[in-house]
Amino acid sequence: MKALFGFLLFYSFCAFAQNSQRQFLSIQKTDSLVKVTVSDGEYEIKAYSDKIIETSFFPSKIKITEPSHAVELKSNFSNKFKLIESTDQCKLVLNNFVVQIQKVPFQLSYSYKGKLVTSEKMGFYKTSELEKISFNLTNDEILYGGGARALGMNRRGYRLQLYNKAHYGYEEHSELMNYTMPLVLSNRIYAIHFDNPEIGYLDLDSKKDNTLAYETIGGRKTYQVIVGDDWKDLVTNETALLGRQPMPPRWVFGNFASRFGYHSQAEAETVVNSFRKDSIPLDAIVFDLYWFGKEIQGTLGNLEFYRDSFPNPQKMISDFKSKNVNTVLITEPFILTTSKKWDEAKQKNLLGTDSLGQPLTYNFYFGNTGLLDVFKPHVKTWFWNEYKKLIEIGVSGIWGDLGEPEVHPSEMLHGKKNADQVHNVYGNEWAKLINDGYKKDFPKVRPFILMRSGYSGSQKHGIIPWSGDVNRSWGGLKPQMEISMQMGLQGIGYMHSDLGGFAGAYDDPELYLRWLQYGVFQPVFRPHAQEEVPAEPIFKDPKTKKLAKSAIELRYRMLPYNYTLAFENHKLGTPLIRPVFFNDSAAHWTEPKADLFMWGDALLVYPIRDKKASDSITIQLPGNHVWFDFHSGEKIKLTSTSFCSFDKTVENTLTKIPVFVKAGSFIPMTKTIQSVAEFDPNQTQIHFYFDESVKTSEGTWYDDDGSTQNAFENGAYELTKFSFFGKIAKKKTICIEKEVGSNYKAKISKIELVIHGANAIEGNVKVGKKDYKIDQIKKGDLLIIPISFTSTKLKIELIP
Repeated sequence: MKALFGFLLFYSFCAFAQNSQRQFLSIQKTDSLVKVTVSDGEYEIKAYSDKIIETSFFPSKIKITEPSHAVELKSNFSNKFKLIESTDQCKLVLNNFVVQIQKVPFQLSYSYKGKLVTSEKMGFYKTSELEKISFNLTNDEILYGGGARALGMNRRGYRLQLYNKAHYGYEEHSELMNYTMPLVLSNRIYAIHFDNPEIGYLDLDSKKDNTLAYETIGGRKTYQVIVGDDWKDLVTNETALLGRQPMPPRWVFGNFASRFGYHSQAEAETVVNSFRKDSIPLDAIVFDLYWFGKEIQGTLGNLEFYRDSFPNPQKMISDFKSKNVNTVLITEPFILTTSKKWDEAKQKNLLGTDSLGQPLTYNFYFGNTGLLDVFKPHVKTWFWNEYKKLIEIGVSGIWGDLGEPEVHPSEMLHGKKNADQVHNVYGNEWAKLINDGYKKDFPKVRPFILMRSGYSGSQKHGIIPWSGDVNRSWGGLKPQMEISMQMGLQGIGYMHSDLGGFAGAYDDPELYLRWLQYGVFQPVFRPHAQEEVPAEPIFKDPKTKKLAKSAIELRYRMLPYNYTLAFENHKLGTPLIRPVFFNDSAAHWTEPKADLFMWGDALLVYPIRDKKASDSITIQLPGNHVWFDFHSGEKIKLTSTSFCSFDKTVENTLTKIPVFVKAGSFIPMTKTIQSVAEFDPNQTQIHFYFDESVKTSEGTWYDDDGSTQNAFENGAYELTKFSFFGKIAKKKTICIEKEVGSNYKAKISKIELVIHGANAIEGNVKVGKKDYKIDQIKKGDLLIIPISFTSTKLKIELIP
């Protein structure tokens, strides 16, 4: 890209020194920051908490005051720094987190609990082409991050371009995709976020000299170092800094009907009616480009229904809603010169401009176009008002496509900045304007914002991203777990894929089913593809339809568990889909695995990523837990004394993928329903997986009305907590405690407790004051215990 370096012409400050030339002059501590003056500028060091420290460098006579696009947290810990200065160094002590400032040669390093976390190798410096900073790595350090890529879980060794760009039809390897982030995480349990949206590179030791480097065309010279006591604590701290995902509406955890695309109202109505006729659960229908034009090309920017094909969209949307089906519409930020909105966009100065202030137009696949300048307040207002009209006729979700932006000429100006300075944050600003609009005009409604591109911290604006136009192939399926796990570690909890694959006309029922079976355990269940091979199960052959329906029904039975994962993500930033090492530090294989993941704390999932080659599969399971087969209930016996892992051979059948439950887990599930609107919390079963090896365990189940913004924060929720104690006075005890928000009327009056592994349980069961004999409630290897709540606390005792 010739334009990558062109923006240096926009800067006129002098070059700043490398570490060897930089001289320490003085240090000053105030309540808000610590200022370190050096020979060529100043450092400012701030603390957001006792586990998050920010360092900024300002070259002499230059101070970039642009606020962060990413950071959510306020810096209010800096006054707690303890400054210790000696002849050769200064230390900033913040409980267990220490910044050491070596005076000669000048160097910053960071330690936590007495152990070195990281250190600057070369402080901020400028070459003829880029501005850079580098850090030291250990020989065996494993690196994650950099946004969405298909590289393998360990990304060390790559120099990653920071420029959001779609990769159409990618498969197992893709070094540049639609969602990049200047964020790195280490298996040594720390993260570094480079707080600058301008384009550049993230070099993860590509030269194999133990160097992590950030390189950019300019902008903020700020980074945050984040530490934690374990992976969960690290991601909790990271998302405290960058923001956390609002709770999506509950219907988002249902099934979507989607393709590229539905050409008419009649076609869409036929699809929805077919789902209901076949009793395949459905909660949303997604409209691609054809809702605003008959053709793919020449219509972007119309932003209103094409009435020849959709004669009565408001009635259509209302009819769908009466069937508990929500409507989602695609939109793009491009206004074609042939669109109905072009004259208005030009007249109202809504578009990115050239150097003379005129709308910059250019050709791309869809036509001759301009690009909405979403950084201007009046453009945000105009764009939101277009969305508001659609929401007022019943639209439930907004799909923002091509938001990298897909084509973004470097010479385009957005106010005083050019495209390369703001390119990576465009999708972030787009999601923010929609989220802010909902807060202002529909404050009681949770938005659904489906976006292809964003930036660090975009989760706080409600973004739900997908992994782009993946090829419809086995190669396309393989990297999807890696992409979702990596993005979850980086705070983006809802990264998901087009189930079945998007690009191409490859028609393989086995691939389709394997992708859907994996999709039961990904954040959003949304089959979507080019229309040559329909993505909807209603169009499949009878066998495939039956098995697809079974997967979708399981997705719906998982609703209470999945919704609780969403709550945990909202409150703590905890990913829904997690690497095995996230929950289990003992599962430290030499290289982190991409073919095995945790869905929450309880479920271990092994997607089938290859066309069937044998009747059995051998899976390596973490060896410091007892596991149950999720489908059969069978308790898995350890076949190895290894603490780290053991092998389990399972049947390779087209009806399901291997899923295992960690002993001691509580999993709330419901009966099969046709939409989430039918969910009744009183039809919930709490599945508890008992084994003598478990001495204590805990679980939660979160519920609210599924639609109100900030329900938990406003006291409109119900939270049920479960605790298991292996032996108290020779008894095994399960305690249930209900917490009901101050603005909520409790809905849960009864549930069933299903105890797996009950063959090991003998004696009677006492539920509150009511006694049961084992044979009254035992069915095979299960105890099924009816529970009615008459108070907020209940004790279940298993009496030998």
